[in-house]
Amino acid sequence: MAGFLARRLLNYLVLIIVATSMAYMLAAVALNPRANYEGRNPPIPPAVIDARLTELNLNDRIPLLERYLTWACGVARGDFGKTVTGGSVGEDLGRRIGVTLRLITIGLVLGSVTGVLVGACAAVRQYGVFDRLTTAASFAVLAVPTVVLANILIIGAVWFNGLVGAQIFLVSGEATPGLTGGPVRHAVDRLQHLVLPTLSLSLGLVAVYSRYQRNMMLDVLGADFVRTAMAKGLRRRTALARHALRTALIPVVTYFAFTFGMLLVGTTFTEKIFGWHGMGEQLVDSVSTNDVNTVAAISCLAALAVLAASLAFDVLHAVLDPRVRVG
Repeated sequence: MAGFLARRLLNYLVLIIVATSMAYMLAAVALNPRANYEGRNPPIPPAVIDARLTELNLNDRIPLLERYLTWACGVARGDFGKTVTGGSVGEDLGRRIGVTLRLITIGLVLGSVTGVLVGACAAVRQYGVFDRLTTAASFAVLAVPTVVLANILIIGAVWFNGLVGAQIFLVSGEATPGLTGGPVRHAVDRLQHLVLPTLSLSLGLVAVYSRYQRNMMLDVLGADFVRTAMAKGLRRRTALARHALRTALIPVVTYFAFTFGMLLVGTTFTEKIFGWHGMGEQLVDSVSTNDVNTVAAISCLAALAVLAASLAFDVLHAVLDPRVRVG
């Protein structure tokens, strides 16, 4: 198993280097940091602009390859360069990465686990009331974009708060500024802020995984090994959980890492709508301000996050399917 994971890690590292390099090249070509200094009154001398852009490694008059090598050497030392305002990219993202990972991790775990359970139950009760209801609900959620779903949740939360006469769901920010009270009060406040953005991310995952898991489960319910397990004396519920569900989970596990990457995109809109100051919000702001170094750094961190998720799910895949360990 160690050899299998080592090979996978080497492949992922190569992919990270390629993906990050392409992200930097694309950002450096598409974005124009020089535009940030245009239209000033009084106008800034071109020599001053060039000196400032050179200091930030953003001068488009320096060959792209030279700028890339300067940036890549800095990344190898743990330095992602400077923002367009002269601040440290690493320090800024260090404050934001925890926000995004907390939101994504909770949303991924909640959405995937719930989706798998719903799909498995729907397959066992094929064409029953539960199966039909979850199918209709899944298609309804999948038809609604993340932006629309988030705003529907906000409207529903405001209506519910007004109905009960209390602020149960909080719709803006990660926590209430200036909140007084003990640790329990602060924990409850953060939970109230966390519910809506987590739901906006996880509901789509529940819909996708429930459909995927239902189909995979149906493929194995009538398999010979399931019937053999029950013929040997196992109860149907035990045979389904120990053999059918475990086998049906294998193709679903391979989809988990890709889901993590898609969540990084989905959280961009979620953070903007709910006022969470994470990497998704910063990515949007960086593109609008032509901040090449920050865009490239976020792409690099996103690739590393997908690498970590992929390794975790490779381990889970190996646990579910022993053949992988000796492959």
